[in-house]
Formats: sequence, structure tokens, C-alpha cells
Amino acid sequence: MCAEAEAAPGCAQGPAMALAFCGDEGNSTAYNVDHGVLNNGCFVDALNVVPHVFLLFITFPILFIGWGSQSSKVHIHHSTWLHFPGHNLRWILTFILLFVLVCEIAEGIVSDGVSESRHLHLYMPAGMAFLAAITSVVYYHNIETSNFPKLLIALLFYWTLAFITKTIKFVKFCDNGVGFSQLRFCLTGLLVVLYGMLLAVEINVIRVRRYVFFKTPKEVKPPEDLQDLGVRFLQPFVNLLSKGTYWWMNTFIKTAHKKPIDLKTIGKLPIAMRALTNYIRLNEAFEAQKNKRSSSPQGSRFIWRALCCAFGRPLLLSSTFRILADLLGFAGPLCISGIVHNVGKGNNTIRPQTKILGVFFISSQEFLSNAYVLAVLLFFALLLQRTFLQASYYVAIETGINLRGAIQTKIYNKIMQLSTSNMSMGEMTAGQICNLVAIDTNQLMWFFFLCPNLWAMPVQIIVGVLLLYYLLGISALIGAAVIIVLAPVQYFVATKLSQAQRSTLEYSNERLKKTNEMLRGIKLLKLYAWEHIFHSSVEETRQKEMTSLKSFALYTSISIFMNAAIPIAAVLITFVVHAHLTRKADFSPSVAFASLSLFHILVSPLFLLSSVVRSTVKALVSVQKLSEFLSSEEIGEEHDKSSELRSADNHSKYQAVPLKVVNRKRPAREDWNNYSSHTRRPINITEADDFCVKITNGFFTWTPEGPPALSNIDIRIPQGQLTMIVGQVGCGKSSLLLAILGEMQKISGNISWTSCTSDSETGEDFSPEKESPVDMEVRKRGAVAYASQKPWLLNATVEENITFESSFNKQRYKAVIDACSLQPDIDILPHGDQTQIGERGINLSGGQRQRISVARALYQQTNVVFLDDPFSALDIHLSDHLMQEGILKMLREDKRTIVLVTHKLQYLPHADWIIAMKDGNIQREGTLKDIQKSETELFEHWKTLMNRQDQELEKETTIEENPVLERTNLRRTMYSREALLKDDEEDEEEVTESDDEDNLSSVLHQRAKMPWRACGKYLSAAGILLLPLLLLSQLLKHTVMVAIDYCLALWTEHAISFKIEPETKNCSQCMELDHSPYSKVFSILCCLGIVLCLVTSIAVEWTGLKVTKKLHSSLLNKIILAPMRFFETTPLGSILNRFSADCNTIDQHIPATLECLSRSTLLCVSALAVISYVTPMFLIALVPLAIMCYFIQKYFRVASRDLQQLDDSTQLPLLSHFSETVEGLTTIRAFRYEAKFRQKLLEYTDSNNIASLFLTAANRWLEVRMGTKMNRKIEGVCTSIVGTVTSQKPCVYFSSHVMVDIFECMLSSALRSNLIEVLVQICQRDMDELHHNFLYRLAL
Repeated sequence: MCAEAEAAPGCAQGPAMALAFCGDEGNSTAYNVDHGVLNNGCFVDALNVVPHVFLLFITFPILFIGWGSQSSKVHIHHSTWLHFPGHNLRWILTFILLFVLVCEIAEGIVSDGVSESRHLHLYMPAGMAFLAAITSVVYYHNIETSNFPKLLIALLFYWTLAFITKTIKFVKFCDNGVGFSQLRFCLTGLLVVLYGMLLAVEINVIRVRRYVFFKTPKEVKPPEDLQDLGVRFLQPFVNLLSKGTYWWMNTFIKTAHKKPIDLKTIGKLPIAMRALTNYIRLNEAFEAQKNKRSSSPQGSRFIWRALCCAFGRPLLLSSTFRILADLLGFAGPLCISGIVHNVGKGNNTIRPQTKILGVFFISSQEFLSNAYVLAVLLFFALLLQRTFLQASYYVAIETGINLRGAIQTKIYNKIMQLSTSNMSMGEMTAGQICNLVAIDTNQLMWFFFLCPNLWAMPVQIIVGVLLLYYLLGISALIGAAVIIVLAPVQYFVATKLSQAQRSTLEYSNERLKKTNEMLRGIKLLKLYAWEHIFHSSVEETRQKEMTSLKSFALYTSISIFMNAAIPIAAVLITFVVHAHLTRKADFSPSVAFASLSLFHILVSPLFLLSSVVRSTVKALVSVQKLSEFLSSEEIGEEHDKSSELRSADNHSKYQAVPLKVVNRKRPAREDWNNYSSHTRRPINITEADDFCVKITNGFFTWTPEGPPALSNIDIRIPQGQLTMIVGQVGCGKSSLLLAILGEMQKISGNISWTSCTSDSETGEDFSPEKESPVDMEVRKRGAVAYASQKPWLLNATVEENITFESSFNKQRYKAVIDACSLQPDIDILPHGDQTQIGERGINLSGGQRQRISVARALYQQTNVVFLDDPFSALDIHLSDHLMQEGILKMLREDKRTIVLVTHKLQYLPHADWIIAMKDGNIQREGTLKDIQKSETELFEHWKTLMNRQDQELEKETTIEENPVLERTNLRRTMYSREALLKDDEEDEEEVTESDDEDNLSSVLHQRAKMPWRACGKYLSAAGILLLPLLLLSQLLKHTVMVAIDYCLALWTEHAISFKIEPETKNCSQCMELDHSPYSKVFSILCCLGIVLCLVTSIAVEWTGLKVTKKLHSSLLNKIILAPMRFFETTPLGSILNRFSADCNTIDQHIPATLECLSRSTLLCVSALAVISYVTPMFLIALVPLAIMCYFIQKYFRVASRDLQQLDDSTQLPLLSHFSETVEGLTTIRAFRYEAKFRQKLLEYTDSNNIASLFLTAANRWLEVRMGTKMNRKIEGVCTSIVGTVTSQKPCVYFSSHVMVDIFECMLSSALRSNLIEVLVQICQRDMDELHHNFLYRLAL
């Protein structure tokens, strides 16, 4: 380094001077300091090393000593993770800085390559700057995660020094006449700008955080999500490098390989990604659209505007990433063209003509003429392309998942407000709502995923055509014209495909509707032996659906064929025209294979066109269905008149009925005849200040267009007393209860509630400040404990059905169980009150369901209780016990308002108030004494009915010989599945059931492995003829594809040799190459390839049709013949999901995915074979590549499989929750439990979304790692090809072209193999369920 200070000649003695920092001693310019040291280029370069050395010496001790011991803790305790101001900008500038420094190193090496001695100062400072830049970003990351900004002062000094020294160098270049024509000048100017911007970012951190130069620093807390260790999805919080490479997923993937992934492992969603947050965003967008228009907005256009307003910004970002990725994708063909072109010329570097300050300066054209430089640029281009592409995919999928959660929440809120008539009149079924949630929301999610292609495809096509014209001239336009002419045909096929898809969806909805009806009435079907009738009905609809599926498969095969055949036809026409019509044009291997790659890139958007059109049509249909659903009628608003009707005198005017139970062993005529002798509190019916509910002049209907179902309703229900509603069947008693609850459409009149239930009664906090935005509704009444006439039970335990989201009180729970006589029933259940009783309680008798429903109403702490005919499914003894212990003792003694609808006239003496109905009108209301006086005929009619019921009861009690408890226990035992067999067969049954459990556990264990057996079953279902045809056609097609590329390589090699020969031999009359034989062979191979593409596409779709027909038929047969035990223990939503989402996957997704998997795998194998043959050196790199790919796949497959299963398993509770809510909508609204059920929906939705997001992140993790490994191998192979300059084999050019595509093939093969595994697991799941149906039948 003495040359830098004094330039003493003694420092340059001997041959070692060739490696001196400033070059050889003879280079007087490099050591000349006559005009000042700052005018010496070597000294200025040495000065630029100082900031980098300063940073390395300052930061290394802090990095390795300060944070070395805490590096492992940062990933666990991430509560201190915090982004400083300008975080993303800093990382972007650092990445650009690193790329520019790599270019500066390469420029120094290339420009120094023509010198006799090595000038280390040309690239050594850049190397030190590269190391310092990496150190700076690592140092910054550790400071940021530790939230200790004071140590950033070191970076402030570093950026200042680097900016100053680089500016000095740039100024000296300007002084010495170095301009923009020299690449080094441009790179230095860029570095000045980058260092200046990084300095500005550092100053901005000081300005915002005030950690130095200010008296009071600003304290910033980490995000709320990171303070909760339950949040493990860290993508929004990590730095930009970890976001791009998904580095934070490494720990998760490793953990997944050691133990299975469950909901506890993946944790909770960040707040910004939760369903509630996204619903609020979507709802605000809806409100904004409503405010823009005076009229009430309706229709799908309004929904599209709201969706774009709420989720359009992330889509714009995803589209930008996608366009950048597509533009970088063109770097592959161009770099390969340059490499092959330079290989043909021996990679002779152009000697630069500019020499300033004793060293050579090169231009950008001279820099890019080096094949090694192109190989490095190819690596960076592909790396950036994959990074932008994965970023685009992730942002789009994340947006789609957020959108799906928001729409599902909005659908659920709409369900909570749906009019009861929509459900009861058949306008909307649970199956249709389940279809809307399971399919249509997913269609919208996938449309948002494909949406960036709408903007990227035109850009890709335009740039591709321009580059083709640049390489091939007018013949490229002819080839592009072929693609453009066939584009309308593709669009036509895509339109027909969409029409077939829409027709298939219609038949699928009809089939699901029939299947839903069949499954809901399966017990009745089996009792009447109607299975085959309904099976034929479903199969008839399935045949219509299969007709549409055949059209769908036909157009799909045409679409696949065109996507594969169009590039072959375009290449054939282009090259034949280029060879025969433009004989003087360049037909070198570099042009040919670059054009071939560009044609494949150009066809990619056309390949996506059909998918995008299909997805767009599906999304349009889904939004239309969503619009129709959201515009459905809602329940009417209730009017609270309590403030107007409340009186100052709150004392009750009613007397309680004496607690007397009617003796059913003897007639109770004396109770009726002597009723007037009972001492009762006088009732003043003219006063209306002590009632609970009052209806004035009420007219109610189920549909706005229909006639009133209830007319002239003027009633009042006294508060704190027992009101009975009686009347004939169909007179409107249940309708009256629903009208009071606000479930019917009110034509006119008023419903007044005098008081609302307190918060303590419902267990909810209705205060406005604590109420979530999801629950923004005006509550006009309090909670009502409602037991419907048709019992509604949750798919939960007996205890959970009774407590019904309320806190557990053991004493009250036991009292309710005794009052409803449920203890004997609970004792015979397998797990007592912890037994899962099924989605609709179909594994219980009607009386058991009824009593559990009544027990739920008794357990609640509400002031008002509505019981709709609770004795309808009970015998006399259970009815008496429930009336005495439950209604009279538990409810009326607590002064609770009870409204009882009953046909049991024996209980009328217990009523404080009676409402008699007839033909939808109020016949009479009042006390029994009032009715006895004013309505003598009605009273006598009741007495006659009572006497008749007592006579029937006498006969029944005379026949009975056993005690009541034995009768009831015997009756309940008949409903028990455990007592279906004889006592001597119990042991055998237990052994059989244990064997079933062992088989079930073994099947679940096998599902954790790759379902090769299911894959074999799927393929074997295709038949003996189709399977060999499918495999043989694929093998022949890819063999022909390899032959086409080799023929093109041979043709272009001979063409270039005939062109070079006249120049080398100075022969003016040498023969020109005859292109006819080559074009004929090339045309034959291309035509054969097109035919094989057609055969392959038809074989794949035909196979899918045959398999899906067999699988659905087998599934339907086994399900309809399954024993009742299967339906009693399996939620209806789970079974419907097999027939909806899973059948849709098997029908439409597996065939196309299978074709893509086989195509990618065979193309990858053929590419590896060709490259290994041409470049044997690649075999050395192939071994570590294969090992790395094996371990990456090994870890990924386990995590991906668990996440996919978790995604499926979390979707089932979500769909079941929707189904349960639709069934029990009236009960939920009566209890005022909308908020609790909405909260459960948010939990289910977030669980499903977090599994989907982790699955998406895992897929991106794989693609990034496979892309990085393949990019490195591409660079190595291209470098080895450059080294084999003397080997002018045609396969060398071919391998250069193939190497760019091999990475895409291996990546697609990896992902599609995992996808096909997941899809086949769906088939395996269906087969497993069918298999266990048979096991259940054997057990029974």
C-alpha cells in the first residue's frame, strides 16, 4: 500500500507486483500524485474503502457479542419486533445497492481482464462495500428487533462517510472527462444517489424516534399482535427479506416435521387479517356506495364496486408485482440468446478503447458482450422474477382469503336478519346457503387470485411480440398472427366452457337440494323403505349433471389441446417462413431458441385466458347469487312503546294460582266445577300497566303478498304469571308466538314490550360502547327463553345444549334435569351428558329432543319464557312431572312470565290468563272464571274434551301393570342403540366396536402418509384401456417434443455453419443450405406433436369423466344404505360437503391437475436427461441438487399435508355452524344470542383462514427455495456451457434453452404433486367413509 502514500519505486520489485492494489510499477498514471492525491484514481478508490472498514470494525463486536446469545430468543419472544420509520424503503434501497455493487465488481473484473497486471482497486472497494452493505442490514435488523435505536448512530456515520467518499470519486470522474458512455461512471452516480437516500432514511429515523440530539426520545410500543405470543403468523411483521423468502417459516416447517400441526400450533390471526376487521372494511365500503347513490343500491354491480373499494389496493399491488415478474421473465430468452451467441464467437471480450487514469473504462454494450456476465444477470433476473411472482401470488391469495372471510361474515349477518318466511316457504334452503358459503365465496377468492392476470396478460403479449419482431422480423409477425387469430377461438372455447360450467352448477345445485332433502328425512326413508326411490331421483339429476360435465370435459380437452398445440403451430409456421422467405436473415441457434422461448412465454397468457374467463364467469354468477341473497326480505323492526305505557303503580293486579297438580288417576271435574271457590287475586282487565307484551290491532302475514295469517289480534300477556294459549290444530297458536317475537311480517298494529331483559339474564353486555360493529342493531325487547314446537338441538353435548352458552350452575343444572326427567335418559347414553347428540339430535327420540329443548328454556335466567306445545311428544306422566316441577315450581314461583301453547286442557286451572284462538283470530282472552261466565258454550266444550281425555287416561292406567318409572325407562331403552342386541351378544358387540375403532384409527394414521393406494384406485377406476392410453400418449408426446427441439438445434447449427463457411474460405460461389429436408422433418414432428396433444387431452378428460361417475355412484349408494348410526354421529354439513365441494373437486379439478402433473414431470425428466448428456459436468451438481430437493420436499410435504387437512377440518365446523344457525334461527333470535353465535362464526372463520394462510405461505416457501436452488444450477450450467466454447454440438444450444424451462417444470411438478396428493386424499376420505359405513353395518 506504499504506492498510495509516496509511490516509492521500491515498492514494486519482483513479479508479485502483478497483484498490487494499484497495478504494475510501470503504470505511472496510477501512482502519479503531481496534481494532488484526490486526482489519483487509486488513492480515491482506497479512500472509498475507509467507511466500509469502519463499519465492519464497529458492528462485528456488537453483532457477535451483543446479540449472538440472543439470536435464538428473538424468534420465540417476538414482542419487541418493531419497524422503524422507512423500514421497507431501507430494505429496497439496500437490495438495489447490493445489485449495483455486484455490477461494479463485475465491471472492474471485466475491464481489468484486458490489462497486463491486476488492478485490485477496480473491484476490491466494491467487494468491501458489498460486505459492508450486508453487515449494515444485518446490524439494522438486530437493532430493530431489539428496539434499541441508539445504536443506529453507527449507521448514520457510515452512510455519511460512504456518501462523501463516493461523491468525491464521482466528481473526479467528471473532472477527468469520464461520461455516461462509460459504465463505471453510471454505476458511481447510482451509488452516490443510493448512499444519499440511505442517509436521508437514517436522518428520518432520528427525526421521528428522537433517540439522539433530542432531550425526550419518543417511545414506541410494538404492535398489539406481537405482544400476544398466540399470534404465530408473522408475515406482516417480519422484515422485507424474510417476507420475500418466507424465512420465518423455517422454524414452523421444522416443527411440523417433528409433531403434527393443529390449531394451537398455528395460533391466532393478526388483527388486520381477522374476519371482523375485514368485515368492517367491507361494510364501510358498502355504506360508502350507498351514500354515493340516493336510491337504495341493488344488483351485482353495486357489490363489485364495494369489493373493489374494500380490497382493490392489495390487488393493485399484486398486479404491479405480476407485471414486473412478467417483464423479468423476458430476461431468460434474451440472456440465453446472448450466451449462445457469444459461445459461437468463442466468448472473445471486446477490447475497450477508453483508458483514463491508467485503467480501461468499458461501456454497457462491451460489458454485456461477456457470456459470464450474462450468466450472472440471468441468475439475478430469474431470482427477481420468482420473488416478484411469489409476492404477487401471496398478496392476491391473502386478499382473496380476507375477502372470503368478510363475505362469509356478511352472509351470516344477513342470515341473522332473514325473514322466517324465506326459510319456511322454501325460497331459500340450508343447502343453498351452504353452497353459497362453501363454493361461491371460494369462487370469488380464486377470482381475486387470478385477477392480476387481467392486467399482466396484455403487457406480456405486447412485449413478447415486439421482441419476436426484433429477432425474426416479419416472420415473427406471421407466427404471432397465428396465435392472435386462434385467440378468438380460445375465447369461444372458454365461453362455451363457462356456459357448460354454469349449466353444471345449476344441475349441481338441484342435485344438492335433493340430496339435502334425502339426508334430512333419511330416518323416514328407511322406515318406509324409500331409499331406492330417492336414490333414483338423485341419480336422475346426476345424469343431467353428467351431460353438462361431458360438455365441460369436451371443451376443457379442447382448451388443453389448443394451449399445447398453438405454440407448436406458431413455431412451425414462423421458422419455415423465416427459413424459406428470408434466406439472408439470421437463423442462428441463438435466434432460434430465444424465439422458441418467447413463443412459449407468449402462449402463457393465452393459456391463462381460458382459466381467467372461467373464473370470471364463475365470479359473476357467484356475485349474482350473493346479490339475490343479500336482497332477500328481512324481519320487520319491533317498536318499543314501554316508555309510553309504563305506569307509576307497578304492583301486580293478578293473583297466582294455587300450586295444585291435577290428579290424573281420577277425573278432575270437581276442580272445574268448584273453580270459582278458589281464592284468587282480583284482576282489573281495564288497566294495562302490568303486562309484559301487548298487541293492539295486529295483522300479521308470512309473505307480504299473501293474506294475513293472524287478524284482529288484540291481546295482552300479564307479567310474572302463566298465560296459556289454546285452540284447535292450525288455528295460529305457534304463529302468535312467532308474531310476538317479531318473526312474522307485520301488516299493521303495534307490539309493545314493557321491559327488556337485563344483561345479567342473557349473559351479554349490550352497552353501546362494548358492542362490536357486527352487532349494531336496535334491540326492542329482551331475551326470551323459547322452546319451539319442533325441537332444535346443536351438534354438541347434552350439557352444552341445555346450558346453551350460559355459565354452568351445577345446582340449577341438576334441578332442570330432574324437572324434565332427563336423568334416566342421560344414564343410558354412552358418555352421559357429555355425549355428542348430533346436529339435529336424530340419535334421540322425539320426547328426548323435546325435553332437552324445554330444559334449555328452563335453565336460562330470562324473565320471559315461551313454550310452544312442550307436551306434544311426551306421555301423560312426563307431562305432569314437567308441568309440576318445571313450569309451576321453577318458573312461576320465580315470578317469571310464562306463555304456554298447549292442547292439554287439563292444565287450564293452573293458568293465570288464557287466550283462546280460532282460525287466526282471538276468540276470547281472560281468566278461566271470566270465560266460564261469558263464554259458557266454550267452557262446556272444554269440559267435554277434558272428560274424554280423562276417560282415555283411565283405560291406559288400568292396562298398565308396571310402575311409571319402569315404563318410561323401558320406553327410553327402546331408543338406545346399546340395547338393540341381546344380552348374550353384548361381549361380541363390544369386540366388534373396538375392532371398528382400531380400523378407524389405522385409516387416520394412513392418511398421514402419501395415499398411493388411493391414487391407484383413482387410476384403476379409469379402466384397462384408458390408463395405458393415457400413459402411452404422454410418453410419446414428450418424446416428440424433445425430438422437435433437437431437430431445430440441428437445423440451426447447419444453417450457421453454411453461413460461416463462405466467410472463412473466401468462397463467393459456395452452395447455400437447402432448408427443405429440415423443414419437412420439422413439420412432420410438429404435426405429430399436435396430434398427440389432442390424444392426451381427450384421454385425460375421458378418464376423469369415467372416474367421477363411478365415485359419485359408489358414494351415493353407500351413503343411502348406511345405518342410522352413521347419520346420528356425522354432522349433516360434513356429509353435504362430500357431495358438494369434494365432488366438485373430483369432477373438475383432478383431471386437469393430473395432466399438468404428468406434463411437468415428464418435461423435467427429459430436460435433465438432455442436459446431463450435453454437459456431463451437470451430473456433479445434480447430486447435491437432488439431495436438497429431497429434503425440501420431505419437510414441505409433511407440513403441507397437515395444513391441507387442517384447512379441510376447520371448514367443516364453519359449514355446520351455518347449517345449525339456519335451522335454529328463530330460537337464536328469541334468546338474543345473535352476538354469541356471531362470535363463534368469527372464531370458526379465523381458524379456517389461518390454516389457509399458513398453507399459502408454505407453498410460497417451497417455490422460493426451489427457485433459488434452480437459479444457482442454471447459472452453473450456463457458466459450464460458456466454458465448452469449442464444443459446437447442436445439443449445447438445446441445453441452454432447456435449462431455463427446467426450473419451471421442477417447481410445477413439486407443487402439483402435492396438489394431486391433496385432491386424491379427498377421494380417499370418501372411500374411507364408505368403508366405515360397511363396518358400522357389520357392527350393528
